[in-house]
Amino acid sequence: MAITKKDEFTSEEIWLSDIAKALSHPARIKILKILNETDSCIVGTIVDKLPLAQATVSQHLKELKRVGLIEGEIDGPKVCYCLNNKTLSKAKSALDKLFSKIGCC
Repeated sequence: MAITKKDEFTSEEIWLSDIAKALSHPARIKILKILNETDSCIVGTIVDKLPLAQATVSQHLKELKRVGLIEGEIDGPKVCYCLNNKTLSKAKSALDKLFSKIGCC
C-alpha cells in the first residue's frame, strides 16, 4: 500500500494546519472578534456586522465550527454561536510552541 504524504506529518501538525486554514479568511477573523466581544451571538447579529450575505456568513460559521473554534446551539429557529475556549486555548498553545524561537537567529 502506498504511503500518502500526509503520513509524513504529525497529527498536531495536520490539526494546526487545519486551524490555520480556517483562520485564513478575514471574515472568519471578524466573526471570531464579534464572538469574543459577546458571550454568544445569533447568526442575524453576526450578519448585520459583516458586509456579506447571510448564506456566505453561514458558510464561514460552518468552517469555524468544523475545526472546533466555535460552537453552535439551536434555539428554536435561531442558531446561537459562541467561542470554543478549549479549542482556542489549544490552538494558541500550539502556535506559541511553533513560534517559540522567533528572534533567536
